[in-house]
Amino acid sequence: MVIKLPEDSPEASSLEKSPIEISISSSGEYAVNQVGLVNARLDTLVSALEKVNDGDRTQPLVISADASTTHQAVVTAMDAAGQIGFSALSISTKNIVED
Repeated sequence: MVIKLPEDSPEASSLEKSPIEISISSSGEYAVNQVGLVNARLDTLVSALEKVNDGDRTQPLVISADASTTHQAVVTAMDAAGQIGFSALSISTKNIVED
């Protein structure tokens, strides 16, 4: 069977949403779209996510955690995303270079 897929139009590509990124340092500090949070509490993270998502819970969300981040810090980020109702969540692990 041969399937001919439709071609992507420039307009469709420009409508793709940029993902929101939660970064977690090795010490468990959070940043949302590279803006550091004042503490690592769940309610602070939820508030930061609500500020950047503009009410759009279909926006992609990426959690990027340092390789030595605790499992609990990642679970807290997932919990915050779940409380808001994000439907597209992915996790990437990487070393975050600190200045």
